[in-house]
Amino acid sequence: MNPILNKNLFFVKEHVGIFKASNSFDIYNPETQQIVLNCREENLGFFTKLLRFSDYKRMTPFNIEIKTPAGEKIITVKRGVSFFLSTVQVLDENDTLIGMFKQKFFSIGGKFEVLDASERSLCMLKGKWTSWDFKFVSSDNKEFATVTKQWSGLGKELFTSADNYVLQISSEVPENHQLRQLILAAVMCIDFVLKE
Repeated sequence: MNPILNKNLFFVKEHVGIFKASNSFDIYNPETQQIVLNCREENLGFFTKLLRFSDYKRMTPFNIEIKTPAGEKIITVKRGVSFFLSTVQVLDENDTLIGMFKQKFFSIGGKFEVLDASERSLCMLKGKWTSWDFKFVSSDNKEFATVTKQWSGLGKELFTSADNYVLQISSEVPENHQLRQLILAAVMCIDFVLKE
């Protein structure tokens, strides 16, 4: 696992653009304001691009690669066509399945179960429709991470009208633990699945 994933604070900034079919994000270290990871959705097919501009956008497949600025792949997050509830796969740098997310039926504000590769539940991603407040919570209510648009420690120049937010991982999550990869991958799913 790349050591960058052992950091506990990340700022995710969306690339904005008119008529943009693919999704792109830069992930910053908020303390240095340096880009530490890039998230790109490359190799979109023609029909997927077309559907991204329609009411069917939430159903389209995606394949996001999270890489270092030098181009070293860290995580791949992918989903096929989704007609109702999403199941998203997360692969490590060697394209080995490390976990998945399953969208919960009839959840208010959006909810994902975070599973390991054997489909054992690790935690739940819970959120609110009315705001950008999401939490990764264990079955015994231990909080592993939060995602929010509100954070006073970051300069206003990084916040725009795009979907920019802060991920804070608890120090309770051990270094080099696979849950760190899954949490970062799940943050991409919030944007693609719950908030589009």
